[in-house]
Amino acid sequence: MEAVPKYKFDRMVADALGDLPDELQHVLDNVVVQVVNRHADEPTLLGLYEGVPHTERTGQEGPDIVTIYRLALCDMCEDMDDLENEVFVTVIHEVAHAAGIDDDRLHELGWG
Repeated sequence: MEAVPKYKFDRMVADALGDLPDELQHVLDNVVVQVVNRHADEPTLLGLYEGVPHTERTGQEGPDIVTIYRLALCDMCEDMDDLENEVFVTVIHEVAHAAGIDDDRLHELGWG
């Protein structure tokens, strides 16, 4: 599908953040979520979590960063419904990493 304008994509990310399960909401207190067109080294990467998972924090860390890659997500989707679903899954996947949930558990939960 064609790339969705950034303002529309930003709204999808905001909606996904608003729809996170209750058990992940507390993580957002120390997470910056940003939308970027593509990862410079891995152009097909959909999302990236950078930080220290909440299960390993000492209280001295700065905010974590979750990056959602707009063009990579648009490239992999066939239509807006598909894109909205993939944005939600990507947002929840990366925020779950901030909560200390690993990839194996995410796949079990359907957020892989």
